[in-house]
Amino acid sequence: MPGLYLAAILVSAAGIALLDRRWRLAAWSAPGRTAAAVAIGTAFFVVWDAVGIATGVFVKGESVLLIGIDLAPHLPLEEPFFLAFLCYLALVTWGAARRIVTPVAEADSP
Repeated sequence: MPGLYLAAILVSAAGIALLDRRWRLAAWSAPGRTAAAVAIGTAFFVVWDAVGIATGVFVKGESVLLIGIDLAPHLPLEEPFFLAFLCYLALVTWGAARRIVTPVAEADSP
């Protein structure tokens, strides 16, 4: 079913955004910094992908789950969405880890 992979990425991102909203871990506590970090991270990984594609390390396999639109050879439309999701997930995970570890560290200090 074409588009299922992109739909899964968007649904997953929505779920992470709900967690972020509830606990104010990234975008809801610092929207500008979060947007900048996601944009910079996504751009970095798109360049990384481009280098990998140019050197023959990365190739796109055929899948019925992809929409079928390529931004460049071997670079499907879904890739930047996945990379942005990966960056956002990393920020939310980092925010959650800090939230968990910080109270323990503060309680241990004299």
